[in-house]
Parts: sequence; C-alpha cells; structure tokens
Amino acid sequence: MNEVAQIAVTSDEDGIRLDRWFRRHFPLVTHGRLEKLLRTGQVRVDGARAKANVRLTQGQFVRVPPLGEEAAKPAPKADRGVSEQDAAFVRSLVIHKDKSILVLNKPAGLAVQGGTKTERHIDGMLDALTFDAAERPRLVHRLDRDTSGVLLLARTAKAAAALARSFKERDTRKIYWALVVGVPTPRQGTIDLALTKEGGPRAERVFAAEKGDENARSAVTHFSTVATASYKLAWLAMMPLTGRTHQLRAHASAIGTPIVGDGKYGGVNAHPGGEIPRKLHLHARSIDIAHPDGKRFFIEAEMPPHMKTSWKLLAFDERDARDAFDGLDA
Repeated sequence: MNEVAQIAVTSDEDGIRLDRWFRRHFPLVTHGRLEKLLRTGQVRVDGARAKANVRLTQGQFVRVPPLGEEAAKPAPKADRGVSEQDAAFVRSLVIHKDKSILVLNKPAGLAVQGGTKTERHIDGMLDALTFDAAERPRLVHRLDRDTSGVLLLARTAKAAAALARSFKERDTRKIYWALVVGVPTPRQGTIDLALTKEGGPRAERVFAAEKGDENARSAVTHFSTVATASYKLAWLAMMPLTGRTHQLRAHASAIGTPIVGDGKYGGVNAHPGGEIPRKLHLHARSIDIAHPDGKRFFIEAEMPPHMKTSWKLLAFDERDARDAFDGLDA
C-alpha cells in the first residue's frame, strides 16, 4: 500500500472503535504506530482528525496513508482446525441464531476460553459457528467452566460493539438459578459486597474486600428464594448487577448458603450428599438485553442434566421461578 486510501466504513463496522477498525484492516500496524499517525493527522475520519477511541459510523471514510507493503499485509490466519466431531458438538449448543447474534446453552464443565491445561474450549471452536456470516463470531461475555447456560456471541463487529455497550451500561437483566445449602435469611434481598482477588488482579479466587483494599471491586447481586427442601437446601434465583469473577459463588457463600458442588467457596459444606450430584449447581437461566438490531431480546436456556436430576429429586417446579423478583426494589 504505497498511496493514500479512503476506505468506507461498512454496515458491519458501524459503531466499532477506530483502533479496532484499523486492527481488522491492517493487523501488522502496531498500536504505537497508529497513535503516531493519528497525532500527525495522517489518519483521519471524513477529513477530520480523530482519536483512537472514536466510534465509526457506516458510510464514513477513513483516510489511510501509505503504510508500506509489509504493514498492509493481512495477518496470517491461525490454523484452528476444528474437528468434525467438535464442530457438530458446538453447533448442537446453538439455541438461537439471527444475522447479528448467536446464543449457546453452554454445558457445565466446558471452558469458554483456553488457559493452562485447557485445550478444549468454546473459543477454539468458534470457526464452526460462522454459518453464512463473513466473519468468525465473537465472545462478548463469559461463564465459568462449571457454570452452564446462556452464552451470547456476536456475529459482526457492529453487533459486538452494541452488545459490549449494553453490558458496560448494565442494560441487561441476567438471571441465574442456583441450588444452595441452607436457606438465606432474609429470603429475598440484595448482596452488596465488594470483592478482591487473593494475590492480586491475576489470581482466580475472590474474597470479601476489606476497607482500603486498592484491588477491591464493587459487586452487587439481587437474590430471591424460589423454593426450599426443608431447611437443608434452597433454590435461589440470582440477578447480578455487576459481572465480577466468581461473583455469585462468593456472594452465596458470604450469606452462609454456598452453592451445591462449589467446594472452592463452600468447602465440604457444599456437598450435601445423598442422591444430589456433586457438580456445581449454577445455571445462567436467561438474559434480557438490547438486541443490536434495535429491539429487546430475551431467551432462556434449559438446565443441565445434573440440575434437572436435583430438581426432580426435590420436586421443584420450574414455573415457580416466574415471579421470583416481584416485590424487590431493583
């Protein structure tokens, strides 16, 4: 690329940040070099100077100066190599598909992203979920490995930007179902308990933060007891207003009712024994969010087999959760 180019922003790119747009088109240009091009006015939007975080609109033109042949080359594609078996598996998880989003019902025990000793995960199978789209779908939020349920994916950059705004502005209503040991008192309320990571931001386990902890992050959860089995077990509907690591697990334990199967936060008390499976009983039941196409979107996901087993054993009726948060001042 040895000449100045004027590149139009497409409909799929509407709402994307300039730096992210640039990374998609010219992945070998470093962020530092882009910042220099912006400072010197060599990269412009509709003829005007712009900053890296400005959001683009369909139909705008981005001025791109000569970058050199090497910088203008597309990034080499990673060979993700999704097997036929994994492709069929991940496609079987799809519970909704339209031009902008996909929704999966993630099974318990499957990681969303890779990590140490984690080779099989949703992110590694996303190429199998392209379907008729021109690009690979994007993750816009996460679930813990052992948490099941609704997982939202964006099919375009425009959809990803819109969904990211909804999560950032808390224009979402996420409901989780959990089976806990004990019955909370009161049976409905709000847990407002800041959390911090033991060992700093990179640690995995979280704890209630002490006053003055610079790593503390606000964490707020509404909860409501849907049903109980004597005073030993309770079915909680939980609505997180923030999205911290292990927030629901830590909050449930903090009020004295650890989630069944959660040895990390409940220790031996999290395993009631009997015929109740030892797996984590935490399920992302539903999400209500602004759809990228401009309407509200609501979807529910069926519980995983081990939770269905427990619900049957305890004679819980899923319909009882319909009005779980009535009367709660949210």
